[in-house]
Amino acid sequence: MVALQQLNRCEKIEVRVGDVLIGAKNPVVIQSMTNTPTKDVKATTSQIIDLYNAGSEIVRITVNDLDAAKAVPAIIENLDKKGLKIPLVGCFHYNGHTLLSEVPECAKLLAKYRINPGNVGFKNKRDKNFEQIIECAIKYDKPIRIGVNWGSLDQDLVADLMDKNAQLKTPKSADFIMRKAMVESALMSAKKAEEIGINRNKIILSAKLSKVQDLVSVYRELSKKCNYPLHLGLTEAGIGIKGMVATTTALSILLQEGIGDTIRASLTPMIGEPRTMEVKLCQEILQSLEIKHFTPQISSCPGCGRTSSTYFQQLAQDIQMHIDKNMAHWKDTYKKVESLKIAVMGCIVNGPGESKHADIGISLPGDGENPVAVVYEDGEKTHTLRGDNITLEFIKLIDSYIDKTCQKI
Repeated sequence: MVALQQLNRCEKIEVRVGDVLIGAKNPVVIQSMTNTPTKDVKATTSQIIDLYNAGSEIVRITVNDLDAAKAVPAIIENLDKKGLKIPLVGCFHYNGHTLLSEVPECAKLLAKYRINPGNVGFKNKRDKNFEQIIECAIKYDKPIRIGVNWGSLDQDLVADLMDKNAQLKTPKSADFIMRKAMVESALMSAKKAEEIGINRNKIILSAKLSKVQDLVSVYRELSKKCNYPLHLGLTEAGIGIKGMVATTTALSILLQEGIGDTIRASLTPMIGEPRTMEVKLCQEILQSLEIKHFTPQISSCPGCGRTSSTYFQQLAQDIQMHIDKNMAHWKDTYKKVESLKIAVMGCIVNGPGESKHADIGISLPGDGENPVAVVYEDGEKTHTLRGDNITLEFIKLIDSYIDKTCQKI
């Protein structure tokens, strides 16, 4: 067994993936994964760029067959032509050992290999196939992520743990044994990789489950027993609001405890929904926890009988669109603009107070109130807006506030 000890976050090993640093005291890294056929070079390149532009610092791609492996150099060449150095992670199952050896350019150009120890092979071939992948990582100086998934656990390990559990006077539950198997599989695989010869600073671990409480339990245990950087993600999170809520709940609990060095939201996309939604969710989680900031945040009220008009909803939407449209320019022009707090409130109950707490905020008139909109900057009332152009006037005030308060780069 692996030697175990309690370690805090600052003692975590640092792993370099391309130009991105994961673990130790580095900020939490967002990553995502393409869902295009990797052999479709044009489509995959395009989606990688979309994910990167949305904020994914690392992008994982499926490398499931020879065509996909041969496409990797062409994809990276396309990115290079655009001046983009995006770390690409190859996701391997079953035949990774073969593909990495048969297409050395793929092995050489990928920034990291993702290995699922339950899917590297079966019976007596498992250790040999795993060893081949690790030796390839050593040869090309690549980090690996050992990614255990409860849907594809090493069945021999599970069976062994279940047999031992059955012999106990008071056996544990099947769920408990599954969680134990997840942790042991990750740690045993990491130990095996080190014994083959890979350096500790080349290993990242993940242990993904689809139930929130199980995930939290497993990662708490992993964080106690190793100092490898941990990749967080609720696997098969689901579609729509279910997937978003479950992912947010699981990741937030762990991140708040200082557990997790890189994250992904494994959402099932709605039909027609952009793949970048999973990146946006990760950003919102990190920003809500004040771990990282990506864009100015708008506080806005939900509305009630006092706000029978939809005007404040439209204003909040217009301000969000203005931020989305200008954020790239602002970030290149001003320091810390992404930390800005804006309030768009619908009536006098909480409007003035919330606006005063924001960097800049507006308190609109509710139903039957004096038809004026008061603007506050840094807690002080600065403007009173009236008429039909409140939206445009408030947008100008936001732009002016940013220009005068955010230091230029």
